[in-house]
Amino acid sequence: MTLEFFIATDVGRARDNNEDSVALDEPVGLAVLADGMGGYNAGEVASQMLTSFIKAELGRWLKESGTGASVTDVRRAMDICVDNANRAIFNAANTNPRYAGMGTTLVLGVFRPEGLLLGHVGDSRAYRLRGSQFSQITRDHSLLQEQLDAGLLTPEEAVYSSNKNLVTRAVGVEDAVMLELHLHEIQPGDTFLFCSDGLSDMLEDDALGQLLLSHPSLPEAAQALIDGANDMGGRDNIALVLARAEGRAKSEGRGWWPFGKRA
Repeated sequence: MTLEFFIATDVGRARDNNEDSVALDEPVGLAVLADGMGGYNAGEVASQMLTSFIKAELGRWLKESGTGASVTDVRRAMDICVDNANRAIFNAANTNPRYAGMGTTLVLGVFRPEGLLLGHVGDSRAYRLRGSQFSQITRDHSLLQEQLDAGLLTPEEAVYSSNKNLVTRAVGVEDAVMLELHLHEIQPGDTFLFCSDGLSDMLEDDALGQLLLSHPSLPEAAQALIDGANDMGGRDNIALVLARAEGRAKSEGRGWWPFGKRA
């Protein structure tokens, strides 16, 4: 099985700067997306710090460890890397007044022979399209999600909530952060979408799934998603990562290599 990737960002229709950031290290199956927050350009600084740090540090570790690392090893490396990035952003926010209070969401994916190790912090999301079934595979760390879980709001009421963008967890706002981390099976034909809320707030899940289904080319799908969000107002920056699994499932006696042929 092989994986195809595509990443894109767009400033949207309402903002002058872009506080979203994406990074990809395709040879090791690493994809990172961040949506920054904070005054001045602090959100942009936080998101770029996070994606650059993770790509450099975790990417190097994944390259050195190869496929010999266990799922437990990779999970530990992801936790350590996010913790170190969190401290770097937190320290920058507390030593430079212009960056005070800055932070960022995170969606972090490591595609391995065992599946997708998916970590996230905040309300940026990951989805999976399998056949015609499109589903969210992360759960927002937000006040709105907590209200939904507690039954204080219905999904219909949540659409109009004033708490839509209040996150309960973010990278860099405190001296420690908890990365929520799960392992997801990858099947041939699966398409994964990571995105900032500049996409998911503008388009409902059904619309996101339909756009992916109707555009088999990842670059075309990415452009259709961005255009769709902008057509609905583009009230925020838009960032996305697309990853598609292609090929056969593993055969008896042989594993599969997710990034093309072995060296």
